[in-house]
Amino acid sequence: MQRIMNPEALASHGNVPGRRDMVEILEAGLRAADPYNNTRALLQREGTRLILDGDFAPAECPAGLPTGPQVIDLDDVERIYVVGAGKGIQRVALAFEHALGDRLTGGVVIDKHGQDLECTRVQVVYGAHPLPDQGCLDGCQHILDLAGTLTERDLVFTLAGNGVSSLLTLPVPGVTLEDLRRVTHMMQIERGVPTGDLNPIRNHLDQMKGGKVTRALRRARVVHLIAWDCRTYDWLIDTNVWLHFFPDRSTYADAVAMLHKWDAWDAAPEAVRRHLSQADPAQETMKRAEFEARGERIFGVMPERIGMLPSATARARELGYEAHILGTPMHNEASAYARESAARALAIASGQEPAYRAPCVLINGGEMIVTVGKENGIGGRNQEHALAAATHIAGSERVVIGSVDSDGTDGPGTQLVPGCEGIPSLAGGIVDGETMKEASERGVNVAEALRRHDTTRALLSLDSGVIATRNISMNDLTVALVMGPG
Repeated sequence: MQRIMNPEALASHGNVPGRRDMVEILEAGLRAADPYNNTRALLQREGTRLILDGDFAPAECPAGLPTGPQVIDLDDVERIYVVGAGKGIQRVALAFEHALGDRLTGGVVIDKHGQDLECTRVQVVYGAHPLPDQGCLDGCQHILDLAGTLTERDLVFTLAGNGVSSLLTLPVPGVTLEDLRRVTHMMQIERGVPTGDLNPIRNHLDQMKGGKVTRALRRARVVHLIAWDCRTYDWLIDTNVWLHFFPDRSTYADAVAMLHKWDAWDAAPEAVRRHLSQADPAQETMKRAEFEARGERIFGVMPERIGMLPSATARARELGYEAHILGTPMHNEASAYARESAARALAIASGQEPAYRAPCVLINGGEMIVTVGKENGIGGRNQEHALAAATHIAGSERVVIGSVDSDGTDGPGTQLVPGCEGIPSLAGGIVDGETMKEASERGVNVAEALRRHDTTRALLSLDSGVIATRNISMNDLTVALVMGPG
């Protein structure tokens, strides 16, 4: 399936050869972000046995915990359900539908608005990201309603992907949806707070997060799947604050501390401050010991070895480039990283960077940040990275920079800007040394677009916005391409 929907337009102007190669490299990365095939590979049926491939399980499990393949006798199972949340999580649920057929009873997954309906046996509820909406709450209530019907003869697969922290939202009594939206907007959008700092707060304001949803499923047999790389068991469990079917290491005290750290305690809604201060132990998140006592298995269907970055790298090498995956994931401001990435690419082009030799591509992944403040433009971190990079590589005949979000929807899109629903949500952007000249010719004020974080309209006007099919959310993918001389 072709992921980039406008390849011709993207490669029709500016540095055409470089843009054409960039489209190919980004396309390879985006295709690798689809979890469908890996989920089908995980699930093997042999008669009445369902076998889950142990190659998808986390490495280095502690002694006493089960490892290797998991074998489930379907004769011992009455009903099979899937429940979960995440951007593009339908792709995992669809694989279950196709693998199990009528043996799958049903389930509920919460996906992001804008995703096409793919599932037929599993109920799909759409919610908003990054600010949760009523759809998120409705989906969670459907999951809890299903949980109330479960018995020990039922089997439930949980599915979690990026975006689950917004989509799996059901506030605790006394805290409203608007309170949660205010906290999320204040922290993540206005202040640029990373998810690792925000989630201790959200986890303690919610009835589902931090393993609480798994408590609700306790009467059934449960197997957990993540649309991610499991790595090692300890890494997965001990660092977790966002995979909400798993235990959460944070506490009420951590949540309060994070609000103070970001100078947001006084600005938080009164109901939020009251709930966190009361620190009701009955609403505390699940901890490691409680989780492990259940003996539930975990599988990850997006191993890093065949993921977005390796696939983009392989395609770049097929196209004749030296390809390098940078060792430090991106977790900084998109515009700052654009400046850094552009400077490195220009240095390579001029022969002043001895560590790399043109023609080459530098590939990186992670999750960039955009601190929006009070501005309310339409954009996203990958679009901001691309457009900011254009200002630094202006005039270069050899440098092309591309950046995309694997789920096909970079940033909140139009949901924060009323009246702009007809503007498409972009996956990211591609720019080159002629982009700023084209902007001048077309009357596009790039500096103003960056100041207002209104990058979508600017990139669309420049035929430089990547339009992609929707999929699972993994990470941002950035590529700096430096063509050879001559």
